[in-house]
Amino acid sequence: MWGIESLRPTRRHFLKHVAGMSALTLTGSHFMSALAKDAPVLKKNGKSLIILWMSGGPSTIDLWDLKPGAPTGGQFKPIATSASGVQISEHLPSVAKQMKNLAIIRSLTTTEGDHNRGTYLMNTGRSPNPVVQFPSIGSMAARILSPKDLDLPAFISVGGGGGDRTGAGFLGMTYAPFTVQNPGMLPENIAAPQGVGDARQIRRKQLFGSIESELKTNTQTDAVKAHNDIYTKAFSLAVSDRRNVFQFDQKDNALLPKYGNNNFGKGCLLARKLVEAGAVAVEVDLGGWDNHQNIFNALHTTQGTGRADTLDKGMAALVEDLSDRKMLKDTVIVWMGEFGRTPRINQNTGRDHFPRVWSVVVGGGSIKGGQVYGSTDATGEAPKDNPVTTLNLFATIYKALGIDPTPETNASIRDNLGRPYYMAGDKPKWIKELVG
Repeated sequence: MWGIESLRPTRRHFLKHVAGMSALTLTGSHFMSALAKDAPVLKKNGKSLIILWMSGGPSTIDLWDLKPGAPTGGQFKPIATSASGVQISEHLPSVAKQMKNLAIIRSLTTTEGDHNRGTYLMNTGRSPNPVVQFPSIGSMAARILSPKDLDLPAFISVGGGGGDRTGAGFLGMTYAPFTVQNPGMLPENIAAPQGVGDARQIRRKQLFGSIESELKTNTQTDAVKAHNDIYTKAFSLAVSDRRNVFQFDQKDNALLPKYGNNNFGKGCLLARKLVEAGAVAVEVDLGGWDNHQNIFNALHTTQGTGRADTLDKGMAALVEDLSDRKMLKDTVIVWMGEFGRTPRINQNTGRDHFPRVWSVVVGGGSIKGGQVYGSTDATGEAPKDNPVTTLNLFATIYKALGIDPTPETNASIRDNLGRPYYMAGDKPKWIKELVG
């Protein structure tokens, strides 16, 4: 699984290290005390990225760029927001109150209309390439911003979103997303087996570390180191009180009505908790946007269970919570999917795939909120001004995170062919109206 071709620990070697591991004879309390002394310092004054991933391809013309009166306008009406002159869908009333903290890019233009290829593009900034496996933006943020002593996974995917599918590419498993399927509950992959307490887990970690340090393999050094690092962090998290950040307590549960008592709302609440605890990148997935038919019923219901209804509560609560906790200046939020949907409504009262022009939403970090950048024509079928590419978007996000995306500052990152990897292209252009 990890690419280790041969393991050659001898019986004598094994017995020597087991006998020499005097720490294994200590009591569990001694182990816990030792672990506490070595506990790493939390990430301080660092930046974090939260990706709200809308898998399926959201209809941005019905959410962020409405066209009332146009033949493509659909059934929804625009409403005013807390940002002067900015209007969004009537079914995003809570997000409307937070628009002072957010910016809409209405002129994103992309090239991939297939779900898998669009997902890859919008997570890596590149179309799929058979030679180079590009890393997702969450993995890149984790690679650049993670402190060496971070005891949480640097990149966490909640609900299995785009970054979880595209992965870390040539950066390797160290920066791959750690998947959480049930937000608010301890993940199964860090929960101890039944009947195994922390003391036994620590002893297992000590034994594993001793054996692992003496294994000889035919793999590259980086692969072996990544293998060891992953298991070391996994063991540490499994016996640390920090694992409890994944679980909701009474205070968290009291916030669920505000966030929306559903997986997306729970994921947004967990994202806030995780970045507060030191995680660098968190992606929260909200699927169900592939609306080729009955799109308006799919987006809004009188019971408040449509995609727009679910999005409204979770996204707004997340932005408000980060703002109230003075965390928004250190947390960049990006809302996006793999493409938009056709302005023209099809015969099944749905909208089809449409990458030509659509909207994404950004906020936090050094993003200047309360504005719109770019526009579409009267029917929403083409960019009217300031077209934005995926790499323009990525450069803007990196700048908002305090990362300089110019080649001079990131040439040390090499792809699997040994070439310099420029995270936002060799001539990055960020949107200066959104970030300085």
